[in-house]
Amino acid sequence: MHKREHELPYWLAANQLHGVGASRLMHWLDHFEDIETFFKAPADQLASVGVSETVIQALQQPDWRQVELAITWGQQTNQHIIVLDDARYPSMLKEISSPPIALFIRGDLTVMSTQQLAIVGSRHATPAGIRDASEFARIMAQAGFTITSGLALGIDGAAHRGALSVNGKTIAVMGTGLHTIYPGAHRQLADDIASQGGAVISEFPLEVKPLAENFPRRNRVISGLSMGVLIIEAALKSGSLITARYALEQGREVFAIPGSIHNPLSRGCHHLIRQGATLVESADDILQELGGFMQNKAEVVQNKDLANQHRLLLDQIDYAMTPMDMIILRSGLTTSEVSSILLSLELKGYIESVSGGYMRIT
Repeated sequence: MHKREHELPYWLAANQLHGVGASRLMHWLDHFEDIETFFKAPADQLASVGVSETVIQALQQPDWRQVELAITWGQQTNQHIIVLDDARYPSMLKEISSPPIALFIRGDLTVMSTQQLAIVGSRHATPAGIRDASEFARIMAQAGFTITSGLALGIDGAAHRGALSVNGKTIAVMGTGLHTIYPGAHRQLADDIASQGGAVISEFPLEVKPLAENFPRRNRVISGLSMGVLIIEAALKSGSLITARYALEQGREVFAIPGSIHNPLSRGCHHLIRQGATLVESADDILQELGGFMQNKAEVVQNKDLANQHRLLLDQIDYAMTPMDMIILRSGLTTSEVSSILLSLELKGYIESVSGGYMRIT
């Protein structure tokens, strides 16, 4: 048995320790030969390096049933466990102040070390927010980024689906153990992510249920894995702003899409922009900030599926409501031609039918 496999049960037991983060654990391990020696050390030796009585008791009575369950799970096809001293542990995540002690991964392990953009936002997103999340994820995935989010309803789900729609890679970071997909409505989405080259991951033991205090911890992993975080629709007090705060602490780029001053879900984004987040109007804004990684590809992706006549008509539609007769006048096309092209543009998500006419949304 390799050293890593021999020590894995003890790392998983350490992952059960309540209130013990990676930095404290690694400090203690500096005083011992390895993690097994740490677990088997006498109480007085543990106390001498600062281990509390509560933690000493936990070290002496790990939940070995849960550990064995995890090891058996990790031996199945497409399921993996990596711990903090594993060479496969994502390097960017290891940089943060409190990296997970263990990661449970369903899907492709290698996707963890790809260049990632996190896209997060409101669970109660507007239709426009859903479209933005899907479109930005689609373009950034085609530009070579893995899209990372939290599998929540609203913006998160739209971002995952946008990446999958172009056979891109996406990672879902869970706030539960992987035996509990939350929300339940996204079980199929989680399966699709894991089976299409992405990964569903969690730092929590397999059987952990949804607990409110675990989701902010989940958010630090989302930002920690990523080069930058894009916020799309967020209230002033929201998990998305927690993710943005973690991103800033971790030295990641923060991007925000502005919105209407009348929309409460714009206030979080506006707050971030006032605090120095990059205001985003297109995928190029993100690509430029992230070092120009395949910069020109975004423009190609956005335009490649539009025929010349469709592009001509799209250019005549404003981002505010444009009346039908104005579109016909500007384009020089017949009413039937305009109607046909408008329907196609709407189905592709470029415009939206509104009272009095049409409005461009991308």
